[in-house]
Amino acid sequence: MKVVILAGGFGTRISEESAFRPKPMIEIGGMPILWHIMKTYSAQGFHEFVICAGYKQHMIKEWFADYFLHTSDITFDYTGGKNEIIVHDKRAEPWRVTVVDTGLNTQTGGRVKRIQNYIGDEPFMLTYGDAVGDVDIHALLEFHKAHGRIGTVSMYNFGQNKGVVEAGSDGEITAFREKSDMDGDLINIGFMVFQPEVFDCIDGDGTILEKGTLTKLVERKQLMGYVHRGYWQCMDTLREKQQLEQLWESGRAPWKQWEE
Repeated sequence: MKVVILAGGFGTRISEESAFRPKPMIEIGGMPILWHIMKTYSAQGFHEFVICAGYKQHMIKEWFADYFLHTSDITFDYTGGKNEIIVHDKRAEPWRVTVVDTGLNTQTGGRVKRIQNYIGDEPFMLTYGDAVGDVDIHALLEFHKAHGRIGTVSMYNFGQNKGVVEAGSDGEITAFREKSDMDGDLINIGFMVFQPEVFDCIDGDGTILEKGTLTKLVERKQLMGYVHRGYWQCMDTLREKQQLEQLWESGRAPWKQWEE
């Protein structure tokens, strides 16, 4: 099953980094967050990717074109008039990667529509190119297959990060307490699965996946939610990037499910 990754937005909320590169190419531990996401899927047996590129899309293509240079030792041999490149210790991934320029200003749903020819009439997975997690992909797929609807989104309770004050409608405080896992709302964290019929719910480039396509599926009772109870974190801000970086450098990154 193919994995589609949305990687075409401008990343304006982390402009300190995205001014120079696409958001999915911002590095955690010396490798783009896009690489971390792909490694998560690949560690669980899913190796074929379709990347919906847009903003500075050439940088994504060039990074994959030079992947051996990024991950291997290289000898440049110019002796005797030669011009040879010798690659040592190849660390090739078992990946098939299709990078598609889905347009600079195309909305998220429109980007998915533009890669329809690369998916065909098969179910596929879809996620965002700016978040990592330890989602059990096989459990997600089993959930999707069991309910028989067109779409599944993964949900996560991001919770509160402060103590909670409970108050009545008149403002009277009734309790102070520590936060619990039940505080906060469930949010869509990506890690989605769709039947090919989802393409019929995308009108064109201007369709927003969340407000357009997913809303249509809800109206048709064709969307289900899989609750993820492990780790998940987006990288919307520089502070969140630094948090992910610290976890990676500590050797305790919860999303790392693969061996070196």
